[in-house]
Amino acid sequence: MTSSVAVPGSRRVTGEILNQLEHIVGRNGLLSAFEELLVYECDGYVIEKNSPDVVVFPTTTEQVVQIVRLCHQHQIPFVPRGAGTSLAGGCLPVGGGVMIALTRMRRILEVNLRDRYAIVEPGLVNVHLTNHLKGTGFHYAPDPSSQGACTIGGNFATNSGGPHTLKYGVTVNHVLGAQVVLPDGTLVELGGPCEDLSACDLTGLFVGNEGTFGVCTQITVRLTRDPAAYRTMLGIFNSVQDATQAISEIIGAGIVPAALELMDQGIIEAVEAAFHFGFPLDAAAVVLIEVDGLEVAVDEEAARIRELCERTGAREVRSANSPKERLLLWKCRKQAFGAIGRLSPSYCTQDGVVPRTRLPEILDFILETGRRHRIRIVNVFHAGDGNIHPILLFDERDTEQVARVLAASDEILEKCIDLGGSVTGEHGIGVEKISLMNRLFSPIDLEVMRAIRDGFNPLGLCSPSKMLPTAGGCGMEHIERTTPGRRAAL
Repeated sequence: MTSSVAVPGSRRVTGEILNQLEHIVGRNGLLSAFEELLVYECDGYVIEKNSPDVVVFPTTTEQVVQIVRLCHQHQIPFVPRGAGTSLAGGCLPVGGGVMIALTRMRRILEVNLRDRYAIVEPGLVNVHLTNHLKGTGFHYAPDPSSQGACTIGGNFATNSGGPHTLKYGVTVNHVLGAQVVLPDGTLVELGGPCEDLSACDLTGLFVGNEGTFGVCTQITVRLTRDPAAYRTMLGIFNSVQDATQAISEIIGAGIVPAALELMDQGIIEAVEAAFHFGFPLDAAAVVLIEVDGLEVAVDEEAARIRELCERTGAREVRSANSPKERLLLWKCRKQAFGAIGRLSPSYCTQDGVVPRTRLPEILDFILETGRRHRIRIVNVFHAGDGNIHPILLFDERDTEQVARVLAASDEILEKCIDLGGSVTGEHGIGVEKISLMNRLFSPIDLEVMRAIRDGFNPLGLCSPSKMLPTAGGCGMEHIERTTPGRRAAL
């Protein structure tokens, strides 16, 4: 097992504590062998790695309470984890300790269509709720691109978005309440099915805390009525600038599509090789556009969007003529990241936000940064709300390439700040972006955030070294140990 100290005074997981954990979850609910722990040494952010001392798989809230109380009693760091699809090191067990894997807590506990809510456990895969609701006339709106693998608990932790956030909002807009085990083992209920509670909105505060406030064990989510009709189109452009101009024209015309997604030539190449949809490989960019609502309204909006795209240089605007064609288009978009494996053995997906009007500028900067650092970068992003996802292609076995990817990533995110944006739209801060928090927020802002976190997590045992910078803290020590030289670069 690994032996890394996470916080001052924290202790290793001893054999006696392993026995107590096994008593809580059973022998089949615990992993402690070195080769088993390697699977949990990182999430989708593969550049920084560290194995936990033990992984436990609780199946009930009571088991989570007992695990957290044990960690609190012995001052052992712990970190909750869902599917591990997060892309900023949010699941990284920086100080070793106990990893609480919630993937076996995946039940749908209640669906109430009359009051439009569902209660689910955090390990439920996002798309499983979608499939469960088919035919009811309702759906759960947040649909991250990793929808087929990511968990609702993970979406809760990072306030995930997705293609349809332009119209429907991000995760926090669809969470009504949560059951949470605080870092001392106290079980609390936040919010609930009834909207407009008179108390403080602690539910909204907890969404996006990246597991630093406690461990979520149940989530009450809002259900949204299915639209009466969809119109899904694909605009094909000879330049990225024309594509981004079309996006600005659509929003400027007062149209709020359900989704506006841009993919550049590199992504087109990958998804076409994977799915053979018929994307033109010579196109510089394609824009996936969807409007939904009443039948008469969507026809009018679709016609107006087609006109705006053609006016701004689209060489073709295709329409999905059947539900099957629509689903295939969305399959191409949502599995774009998986298709990147055809282009490179490793990749780093960034997540920044800029005002929509600055999209051409940030894209030019991304391309120039890739040339300067000799890194190929392809792009796919939620263009409607300015959430960019440049994907940097490299080979993690080559330390020189890793250094160039880290430098390019930081420059791109710093440029997002300079353009009036943010360093994350939905992936979170994790360990990847801690160094940029001082650029994004003032010292007073950060001190207030620390005070709130410390109110829930005073010993720093729960997800240590995440989100907020600490001078000389173990987060930077871990980065220097796993990625030599990055401390200086940051």
